[in-house]
Amino acid sequence: MLAQGTVGFAYKLRGLPLHLHYIGTLGILMNTVDRIRGQLTASLSPEQIEVIDESGKHVGHKGAIPGKTTHVRVRIISDVFRGKNRIERHRIVNDLLAGEIADGLHALAIETRAPGE
Repeated sequence: MLAQGTVGFAYKLRGLPLHLHYIGTLGILMNTVDRIRGQLTASLSPEQIEVIDESGKHVGHKGAIPGKTTHVRVRIISDVFRGKNRIERHRIVNDLLAGEIADGLHALAIETRAPGE
């Protein structure tokens, strides 16, 4: 499932599928990690953000699809998290990435902090 205004493309790179999405008016192709980073950056204005594709560590595991980003770790420092507990923080991130999860993101490891923590 793709977010409204996007069109999905699947290409092959070295024999493996490469999943990219065309982002409406921007007219650019973005991979899953770039889309996740963009969504979280736009919504959370983080001081620091890391989005790491860990799919390669899970080859052969349930939910792993060769050539597709299925396992991602995000590390975010944002003022949005100030005063919120771990569950509230994770809900924020999960809600923002609901489209990616619906589109096949199988595992999401979330590390959140407010500035100064």
